Amino acid sequence: MRTRIIAGLALVPLFIFIIIGGIPLYLAELLVVSIALNEFYKAFKSKEIHPIYYIGYIFSIYLTFKNIFNLRLEYTYAVAFILFLISIISLLRCKNNIIDIAITFMGIIYIAIFLDFIVLTFKDFEFGHLYVWLIFIISFATDTFAYFSGYLFGKHKLIPKVSPKKTIEGSIGGILGSTICCIVFGYIFNINILPLVIIGSVGSIVAQFGDLFASSIKRYVGIKDYGKLIPGHGGVLDRFDSVILVAPFIYYAISFFII
Repeated sequence: MRTRIIAGLALVPLFIFIIIGGIPLYLAELLVVSIALNEFYKAFKSKEIHPIYYIGYIFSIYLTFKNIFNLRLEYTYAVAFILFLISIISLLRCKNNIIDIAITFMGIIYIAIFLDFIVLTFKDFEFGHLYVWLIFIISFATDTFAYFSGYLFGKHKLIPKVSPKKTIEGSIGGILGSTICCIVFGYIFNINILPLVIIGSVGSIVAQFGDLFASSIKRYVGIKDYGKLIPGHGGVLDRFDSVILVAPFIYYAISFFII
């Protein structure tokens, strides 16, 4: 419990940047994405897979400029295309193989693009400065309530081959906790409750998929944590594993429901 509290306090600076918005938020995104990409790429060392680090970093830097100057989506496609051509050159020179390139671009999609939806949620909606908090409310409420529900009532394993400690009872508790927190959020800020019930419950399932996906990668490469930056939670990627998938979900859920 103590380590979880410390881990929560470690995220306070990020929350401050979200409140401020603008360039400080974009720079904070660059830092988080770069660290998470580094952790993701390093995780595959044990499998003799060597992603092209600088390609991921270049794309992360591009996202910062994209957000600062409000560049059109076509620029993102162009940058991705150019980086892919560069990776082909590395392949033809026999410096990297096709698996290295696949993991490189998987990191870009899974981490850089998906995490960028936090900024997009903040920017693209009239009340984005409020909606963006749903990403973290759902992710952290799911994690917290699932932990305590599993600890108190957990008897039936959820997917033991991927995450031995997770239980069905914990999963249900996470969904209920996320939904309740979203309802409270809606009540405080006078937002229509019904869409938040749907978003809170489905979002919790998405969050758990994110957690299990990250766990399956760690199990595949044979590591316990992606890093050691955050006490009690390993690296940035360990703490943001559910946030990564919840961010795009919230963006499109808000677009659909037009809360």
